[in-house]
Amino acid sequence: MEEITQGVNNINLVADSLKKNRIQVSNTKKPLFFYVNLAKRYMQQHNEVELSALGMAIATVVTIAEILKNNGLAVEKKITTSTVDMKEDSRGRPVQKAKIEILLGKTENFDELMAASAEEREIVDGEVQG
Repeated sequence: MEEITQGVNNINLVADSLKKNRIQVSNTKKPLFFYVNLAKRYMQQHNEVELSALGMAIATVVTIAEILKNNGLAVEKKITTSTVDMKEDSRGRPVQKAKIEILLGKTENFDELMAASAEEREIVDGEVQG
């Protein structure tokens, strides 16, 4: 019995560690670059980030992933698509919504690129203040 309890606890720890670097993206609540910058921060802390979205927000997740990849900051590790059953508010009928999850990892030169962009910001800030 003790082995089963320990196994369940290990599963819970793994699930908790996976959710710390997960971003549920909305296409209406926050601007696009809020999520881009949040994803960068999560990659700095956890070496990878999982972007997920439902329905209309899928395009936003793909855009975020492409921005990070085109800037040389991220590499795709895994893409998962599925459908989720949801209740429609007005009639209570179940509706299927598309879901996407994209797992991105750091590139080898992620830290150098982030340091270079931080230096650029300092120089620009110095010129504006000076």
